Amino acid sequence: MMSYQDEFLLFWEEVKKSAQEGRFAKLTVAKTIGKPNFRNIFVRPVYSENEFKVLLKLRYRSRETEDKEDEVTLEEAFEVIKPHLKNHFFSVLLFTTTKDVTFKINKKGAGSISEKQPTFSDVILAQKDLE
Repeated sequence: MMSYQDEFLLFWEEVKKSAQEGRFAKLTVAKTIGKPNFRNIFVRPVYSENEFKVLLKLRYRSRETEDKEDEVTLEEAFEVIKPHLKNHFFSVLLFTTTKDVTFKINKKGAGSISEKQPTFSDVILAQKDLE
């Protein structure tokens, strides 16, 4: 049986491929475990001149903690998301213009990937919130 880490790497290959092919619409990290201060993590595409960048948004439950937004590379987003899997979050949803791909971790800690029809037909670029 594959560990969820291996399965997540396969899932992340799909994420990278969708970005390279211009199909990446959005990534949502959800299904919190317990009641962490984290509510979810959103990743949306922002195209910069020379490379694919994403807007990484960390949303918090408590009003005291301000949501964080950063423009990062996909690799940097991966590094932020990875440590939260299984600790805070059970699922990651990739929305592309050709299909939706869901990564889930079950109670035994095993990962699985499933696909369904796309929710988004177009890629809508994120606008960074103006300070």
